[in-house]
Amino acid sequence: MTYKIVCLDVHAPEVREIMQSMVPEGFQLEMANSYGEEEQMRLAREADFIMAGWATVPDKMIRSAKNLKLIQKWGIGYDKIAIETARELNIPVAIAAGSNAIPVAELTVGLMLCVYRKVPYVDRNLRTGRWLKTEMRGQSYMLCGKTIGLIGLGAIGKRVAKLVRCFEPRLQYYDIVKVSPDEAEELGVEYREFDDLLTTSDILSLHVPLTSETRGFIGKEQFLKMKRSAIIINTSRGGIIKEDDLVWALKEGIIAGAGLDVFETEPPLPSNPLLTMDNVVLTSHIGGGVLDNVANVTRHAFGNMQKIISGKPLTERDIVIRKIS
Repeated sequence: MTYKIVCLDVHAPEVREIMQSMVPEGFQLEMANSYGEEEQMRLAREADFIMAGWATVPDKMIRSAKNLKLIQKWGIGYDKIAIETARELNIPVAIAAGSNAIPVAELTVGLMLCVYRKVPYVDRNLRTGRWLKTEMRGQSYMLCGKTIGLIGLGAIGKRVAKLVRCFEPRLQYYDIVKVSPDEAEELGVEYREFDDLLTTSDILSLHVPLTSETRGFIGKEQFLKMKRSAIIINTSRGGIIKEDDLVWALKEGIIAGAGLDVFETEPPLPSNPLLTMDNVVLTSHIGGGVLDNVANVTRHAFGNMQKIISGKPLTERDIVIRKIS
């Protein structure tokens, strides 16, 4: 028997080639050519396995897929999957935990540097003939000696901690689950209560999933507790920050800047004020989007599908919805 894997995302030719080359024996991979509802629904209807990264997996899609054995997130954020429908229909949902940690962490550090050194602003001006050398000294900063506060210390947060240590900052974190004292020492991080983290961090970096508990987690109340010189970095999900409140905080000088890979609405509307701000560095939800990590994520996702077929348990940290026997 051949099991059908449906990839709902529209990938570049180079990515498609890698993914097709890794399809396990006994499986067939069919990949979407568009995000149009008709094609997405058609593909999912015959699927044994749905694999989705950017694509939405809505209620009606799950209900139409009568052979569905697993919904596999190609990455980690599962906020675009109709989780309660999957739970109702006893369809397991899994992520590829940790698979994007390295590229997302690298972009996080890159955004910190770009915001502190205003790289896009300087680049844009240089291309129009403005040589901003002496002017930038009065508005640029280094990471060395700063206090970096990590909200969430999962795989990505830990990788960020490892990467930035070479800049010699002070590292602190808040998470609902504390790491062991030995791991905290190894990572060079110190636990802080949430409000304490807000008031003492020069750089606040978000690394939590978007859930009902974290939606709107950072808003006016939190910005007012931060240093006026602080910057915020978000490579997790846009909904964690109340975007209108962020615009307010940036315009009023409540905080100094932001580096954002994610937005409440993606792509952001052309009228979004963040697009015009020189103290904001923006990227288009590209945190995990690197060619040399495609094989790693794909291998992880396909491995979970093979476990489902063979009756082996999924790794605990990959499980979002567990199938009830």
